[in-house]
Amino acid sequence: MSNKVVVTWSGSKEDAQALLQAISPDDSESFTIDLDIEGDFATLTIKVSEQSVRTLRTTINDILACLSAAESAISEV
Repeated sequence: MSNKVVVTWSGSKEDAQALLQAISPDDSESFTIDLDIEGDFATLTIKVSEQSVRTLRTTINDILACLSAAESAISEV
């Protein structure tokens, strides 16, 4: 059995690309990242799939921590 979570973020194209770079180094077989851009607006969709809820929670926490740090850096610039 597989457990799944989808995280969706929407905002400016520049911010989405920065957030994407923040989590891309953590490239994993357990999640996929889609970036949809329409003009200056973008949607970042992260789909996480893990066998156990514990591992799913750990992966989501890691991704959210990376996104949070990147978002803080973006807001300070």
